[in-house]
Amino acid sequence: MIQLLFTLLGGEALVVFALLVRSPLRKLAIMGLDRAKRGRGPVIVQTVTVTILIVLSSSVFSMVKIMNRSADPEGGGVATPTDQVLMSRHLLESTLMGYFLFLALLIDRLHHYIKEIRRLRKGMEAAMKQNSVLEEAKSGSLEELKARERELEKLSAKIKQLESESEARLTEVKAAEANAVALKKQSEGFLLEYDRLVEENQNLRNQLQSIDLSLSQSDGKNM
Repeated sequence: MIQLLFTLLGGEALVVFALLVRSPLRKLAIMGLDRAKRGRGPVIVQTVTVTILIVLSSSVFSMVKIMNRSADPEGGGVATPTDQVLMSRHLLESTLMGYFLFLALLIDRLHHYIKEIRRLRKGMEAAMKQNSVLEEAKSGSLEELKARERELEKLSAKIKQLESESEARLTEVKAAEANAVALKKQSEGFLLEYDRLVEENQNLRNQLQSIDLSLSQSDGKNM
């Protein structure tokens, strides 16, 4: 157990050193921590942390039990060699586990802060680039702005001219529509007049035919 804790502490110390020193190892350490925080990595870390906390609490409880037994007057108030060995072992294990948890927390915070610093640095670089582009655009775009203002004035004049032409054409269209309506009404009046004349002509023909018949009948009687 102690050898395993020393090995884990050595690995954590190397990771902390890699994160603190700017070197290619920092990129490798950050990539490894990024992968460790994906998928089942957080679950495994939480399981290991909970296991170490349980073992740490057990060691602390054993040390308190040994201290109470050593302080018991019935036992002579002196710790036996076995208790001393166990006390030293539990104290060493508790210290190593405490350092392990502390270094794990330190690695997590260092990883978080390094990622945050990189994100802020990228944001600052992007903002600085955008600011420089805007400054260049401001310094070199005065003439362009004037030319665009002239173009806008020309376009506004053309728009006003087109609006006046469209209004004139609209009045012409309205006048043509009024003329068309008047012509339609006049043609309807002509049609009515034509129908009346046709009817009168038919009546006159009927009257002439009746007169011719009466004349022919009177001539037949005279003969």
